[in-house]
Formats: sequence, structure tokens, C-alpha cells
Amino acid sequence: MSIKVTLLNHTPNPEKTIAMAAKLCYSASDIDDIKSGLDEEKTTAFLEMLNGLGHASPTEHVCFTFGIEGISRACSHQLVRHRIASYSQQSQRYVDGNKFEYVTPPEIEKNAKAHKAYDELISLQTKAYTQIRDALAAQYARDYDKTLSGTDEEVLEQLKNENKASYSAFIKKANEDARFILPNACTTKLVCTFNARSLNNFFAIRCCNRAQWEIREVAYQMLMLVKEVAPTLFKDSGPSCVRGACAEGKMSCGKAQEVRKKYGK
Repeated sequence: MSIKVTLLNHTPNPEKTIAMAAKLCYSASDIDDIKSGLDEEKTTAFLEMLNGLGHASPTEHVCFTFGIEGISRACSHQLVRHRIASYSQQSQRYVDGNKFEYVTPPEIEKNAKAHKAYDELISLQTKAYTQIRDALAAQYARDYDKTLSGTDEEVLEQLKNENKASYSAFIKKANEDARFILPNACTTKLVCTFNARSLNNFFAIRCCNRAQWEIREVAYQMLMLVKEVAPTLFKDSGPSCVRGACAEGKMSCGKAQEVRKKYGK
């Protein structure tokens, strides 16, 4: 599964909303008047003024909500470190991991020996997950109904046919512990919401070549989507080298020109 980011929702007229906040900061306008005269030209002027001054707080008034899928749990652990955001993530407790999809890093894909070992281990984890889940669920079923007998598979099949609600409850309970064996490679899905100021901070860190390849792709797709609805707001967004010198110092990738070209600079 490839990485896919979808812009699900955003504050209506995000640039005008920011311009209204900025207008209130820098003029004697009353609340009733802050919308007046804010045509496209003046809205753009306000946003460019804020950018030039480094006055970012008005950009906190607009939010963008994304759907993200096809990323690994390893990637999602990085994503949620950006704390000024809201997240809803697919649960490994309620969603059975019996046949999980997983991400294979490109460098592993290119190495035949590494790829073979990787897939073999994932296969072992899949089998182990099923065995652990079924063993636990069958034990819960036997504790619930002492008349049940047979192998784990037979007990679960009998319960599934006779009491689907209990079967589902025991499987979910078993998932709680079986999921401990699942790898960071497991794919996950999220819905996340950022305000524009936090989003620009995210882009500065995660669009950088020094960011891990997976979250860098997520950040790039997010940036391309928001540029479509708020082009002035995100005109200079991206890694630090897009706006000037690289912020990574001695750790720089050394490819500033290439990165600027990617982001249209």
C-alpha cells in the first residue's frame, strides 16, 4: 500500500480569516468592520506582511484536517510527536491484526537478501499473532462457557456459530495482548488536524531531507494539498533551505539547490 494523504476539511476562507485577525491587530477596526475591504489583494498583502514580520500567531486561527493511510506505525509514532495537533488513529485493539498490511522500506526492497529475511519474519509474526489471539480467545470462551471443548479452533468455530456477540467480544479482548507482537512495519490510518502555525513548523522539520523518508513523503503531500487552498499562506513553507540557509548546520544534506527546485524556489 502506498502513502496517501487526503485533505478532508479546512477552515473556510483560511487566508481571509487570518487577514481579519491581522487587521484587528494592526488597525483601530471594530469587530464589525474587520471583514470590510478585505479583497484578494488586501488579504494577500496582510499575509505577506505577517510573513515579513514573523508574526505567526494569527495563522493559528485556521485549521486543516487530513486523512493519512498507508504509513507504518513507525511513521505514526513520529507524527504524533507534533503535539500541537489532534489525532485519531486506527486501533489495533478493535481492528483485528490477523492479516495485517505492512510497509517495506525502499532500501530493504532493493536488497534481495534483506527483503527475503524481512518478508519471512513478517510471515512468522502473522502466524504467531493468529496463534496467540486464538489461544487467548478460546481460553476466554472456555472460562465463559464450561461446556465448550475441543481445540482452540473448534471452540472458536462453535462459539462463532452459536453466539456471535460473545465470539466478537472475546476476539477483541484477545487482540489487546496479541497486538504486542505486531511490528512497527504494520500499516495504520489516521485523521489529524493542525492549525496553520503548527503545520508550518511541521513542514520545516519533516520536509527536510534529513527527515525519515516516510514522514517526509507525508509532509510533502500535505504541503501540496494546502498550497492549493491557501497558496499565499504556504508560499514559503517547507524545509528551512527554501527560505534561506539550512538550519541543520553540519548535519546538512548539502542539496539545498535541489530541494529549492523541488519546492518551486
